[in-house]
Amino acid sequence: MRSNHLQHTMKSTRFSLAAKTGACLALGAVGLFAIVRSAPASSHREAPFITEHPKVDATDFYLFNSYEAGREGFVTAVANYIPLQEAYGGPNYYTMDPEARYEIKFDRDGDALEDLTFRFQFTNTLRDIALQVGTNPGNTKTVSIPLRNVGPIAAGNDGNVNDVESYTLDCVFTQNGHETVVPVRNAATNAKVFKKPIDNIGTKSIPDYHAYAQSHIYDIKLPDGSLGRLFVGQRDDPFVVNLGEAFDLVHLNPLGPVNGREDVIADANVTSLILELPKSFLTLPGQPIVGGWTTASLQQVERLLAPPTYANPTSNAGPWRQVSRLGNPLVNELVIGLKDKDKFNGSRPADDAQFADYVTNPTLPELLEVLFGVTAPNQFPRTDLVAVFATGVPGINMNGSFGEMLRLNTSTPAVPAAQQSNLGVLGGDAAGFPNGRRLGDDVVDMALRVVMGVLLDPAVAPSGQLPYTDGAYVDATMFDSVFPYVRDPFPGAQ
Repeated sequence: MRSNHLQHTMKSTRFSLAAKTGACLALGAVGLFAIVRSAPASSHREAPFITEHPKVDATDFYLFNSYEAGREGFVTAVANYIPLQEAYGGPNYYTMDPEARYEIKFDRDGDALEDLTFRFQFTNTLRDIALQVGTNPGNTKTVSIPLRNVGPIAAGNDGNVNDVESYTLDCVFTQNGHETVVPVRNAATNAKVFKKPIDNIGTKSIPDYHAYAQSHIYDIKLPDGSLGRLFVGQRDDPFVVNLGEAFDLVHLNPLGPVNGREDVIADANVTSLILELPKSFLTLPGQPIVGGWTTASLQQVERLLAPPTYANPTSNAGPWRQVSRLGNPLVNELVIGLKDKDKFNGSRPADDAQFADYVTNPTLPELLEVLFGVTAPNQFPRTDLVAVFATGVPGINMNGSFGEMLRLNTSTPAVPAAQQSNLGVLGGDAAGFPNGRRLGDDVVDMALRVVMGVLLDPAVAPSGQLPYTDGAYVDATMFDSVFPYVRDPFPGAQ
């Protein structure tokens, strides 16, 4: 049951925000609709250009106060990339792009601009394992193998891996447009380079993938000397959705049981960039609320080389251009018009007013009205949505800025997994979405209910109190309760 205090707090925001300017209200709708439309899927293949570059396609972003026992002073951020990975997708599987920058960005002062960024850059190193072919003297050759491994792989023993994926992590402080870059180091060895585990090829290649992946969890030393944790590697995609049915004109029963449909991407993997950071490092003094999002960038000029080599298939030059962006789920996938989807992926939260025309009057309620006979809310502009998705909710996570990003109040106590409501704030759990986003938060069901007017007066939203759902169930029990929280990926073969 919803907390009366939380429900009253969220409902009352529509009155306190009613005097905002039209532009601000429209911008609020951007953040709203971004999540409201999350019913169909997360941000997989959401824009024309990004479909050509799946290695830099962000699929989900999560930001929450760590709920592992004894980690109350930390925040966890999860940025997922490379959508819809088939576990059997060999022989090359799903390496990250060494020509890209992957970043997790934080707004710590409420201006919708990043002032703290964690920047990942990857390197692939070919060992070029070769086998001797032939046994007759004078008639043998040593020939490079065609596969990514030549034998079993285990924790602490990756000698059979043919190409090793590694990465660096930099902490970037931005002030007045100037960047100060400080490398993040391995707390145990002081090294600046970290290894990424190879994908879960199968149980013959990697008999104990869990132990192997766990050996790639690192304690990291941050620029102020404090310690955090880091993991980068393939994981079971945590998002739950009926992908095909949702895009087939919402071929679902939005008033059916919350667990009445299967998760069609249940066996898909993703690649996760996961950080656990001390709250004292992440936040500024007296400002516990942070905004977060993830981006990927490519250099402006790419030239195909002839002949290409393993190390240099292309030559890349010029300034970095952002090509992927994700805070709340589905902003670009089902909110932004087709002509502007690539533009949105290259934009910043501070500039989101340019996309406001797409969302001042959300169309999803009207679509549900036509398809299912419910009644769409009849209050415009939708001021109830501004606080929830564009500014943060007063008393929960409001930070004074307008822009689409996940906002997290780091002073909100984390709730243990067994006690979490998968409806977050709507379920009386102030530590859940839209106060950040945990893995077990059912953002689809929450978004449907909010867009249909659960926070509005029934006089203008007569169908607003119905229990809308996409039928694909998710909660905290489907994930681990310790870092890195996201579960091991499915193997390519058993």
